[in-house]
Amino acid sequence: MTWVKTIPASEADDKLRSIFEQLQQLYPPEYGEPVQQTADGEPAGIMASHSLIPDALYHAFATFGVLMAPELPLSRRQHEMIATVVSVINRCHY
Repeated sequence: MTWVKTIPASEADDKLRSIFEQLQQLYPPEYGEPVQQTADGEPAGIMASHSLIPDALYHAFATFGVLMAPELPLSRRQHEMIATVVSVINRCHY
């Protein structure tokens, strides 16, 4: 497993903390609970791996959040099906 340095939420400065809060507002509620945690109890995942560059973190993940907006014509179920099919085509295991 590759190790990537991250900034834990407990050590985040105001800018990084604000970005995490803004992104949380864009995502579906079920995305708010991490499915994995690091050994020290911090959330693990792709968002944490971007914590060293807060502006990149915001722009990369705000795009996804906006694309998942409930007022768009595709349902959440349709979004998930598209993501699944794309992952299969790309031979992505997750």
